[in-house]
Amino acid sequence: MKPETLGFFEKVYEVARQIPSGRVTSYGAIAKYLGSTKSARIVGYAMNSSGEKDVPAHRVVNRKGLLTGKHHFEGTNLMQQLLENEGVEVVDNQIQNFEALFWDPSKEI
Repeated sequence: MKPETLGFFEKVYEVARQIPSGRVTSYGAIAKYLGSTKSARIVGYAMNSSGEKDVPAHRVVNRKGLLTGKHHFEGTNLMQQLLENEGVEVVDNQIQNFEALFWDPSKEI
């Protein structure tokens, strides 16, 4: 991986660590906040690579509130379980009341 990609990943992790419990954001919202509007997919790669870095990757979903990254978590429904433990309702892999729970880093940081 290129050094600039690793630097971008660290910036993504810094933003993700600020997402409050019980709230969610999107890959695109993080990319936009970091000034890389077209890099939502790279934000997804960062979340998939976050591993043991104390990053709440389960709080980052796609722009429609779908748990598109759930297959990168151990177990079948770990991402959903982590969200539900924080009071987030998930039905058919989609965050319920997504707009109300959405945390926009451009407005919150």
